[in-house]
Amino acid sequence: MDALVTTDWLAGELGASDLRVLDATYYLPSDKGDAAAEYEGAHIPRAVFMDLAALADPTTDLPSMLPPAELFASRMAALGLCDDSRVVLYDRSPYTTAARAWFTLRSFGMHQVALLDGGFARWRAEGRAVANGNEHPDHGSVTAQADSKGVRTLDQMKANLASGEEQVLDARSAARFTGEEPDPRPGTEPGHIPNSRNLHYKQLFHPDGTWKTGDDLRTAFDRAGIDLAKPLVTTCGSGITASVLAFGAHLLGHDAAVYDGSWSEWGADHSTPKATGTA
Repeated sequence: MDALVTTDWLAGELGASDLRVLDATYYLPSDKGDAAAEYEGAHIPRAVFMDLAALADPTTDLPSMLPPAELFASRMAALGLCDDSRVVLYDRSPYTTAARAWFTLRSFGMHQVALLDGGFARWRAEGRAVANGNEHPDHGSVTAQADSKGVRTLDQMKANLASGEEQVLDARSAARFTGEEPDPRPGTEPGHIPNSRNLHYKQLFHPDGTWKTGDDLRTAFDRAGIDLAKPLVTTCGSGITASVLAFGAHLLGHDAAVYDGSWSEWGADHSTPKATGTA
């Protein structure tokens, strides 16, 4: 299974016994969207609601941090997943939160995971069948194996300031990156991690919401000053759209780590240096 699948492919595979489809829509607390209600109103047949908001570390105030392995395994099993499941993720969020779901699953050892190109919007635009209400899958069994090589911590990001071993790429808007626009989180300073680069995640998509691929996608990273042949870590506000950049790098055959705490952590920590202005 490719990392990015088409609506045609998914329509043909929906009846496969090993395939699981997850609605990974997530909205920020400040948004007006209700992901669960939207799922109940209309979703791809046989898809189950992933509830990314609940799939986070409950022991920290930082938003959207990866959950403990036990919580991940329990939640995925309840959704009907097994260790050998093929998983297709989609969303209807402006933040392409299916990419965050992809990062989460891979961080716990699940690698047969794909994103639906164009998400739910493309599925609906093509007039394909939808279901409503809730699905009730059989309980699965997942052995969560935390894989930290694709995750960066605050201490690792601080160390990288001195070593410069990894390029740092920020997925936020240019105004948030430069500090021209204040951070919406109370107590969080504006700006960016020193020496980081900026590539707004929306630049990885065509106007119709499908992913850029090949040379078009590579050009976006090139213009941001990123050499994909060198180590890369992505960041954003809370690790959500950083995962979009990581998935984009993956489509080009390169692995990128994600700074899970992102600017929510770095910007609120008084011990970290902050830069403003362009890269």
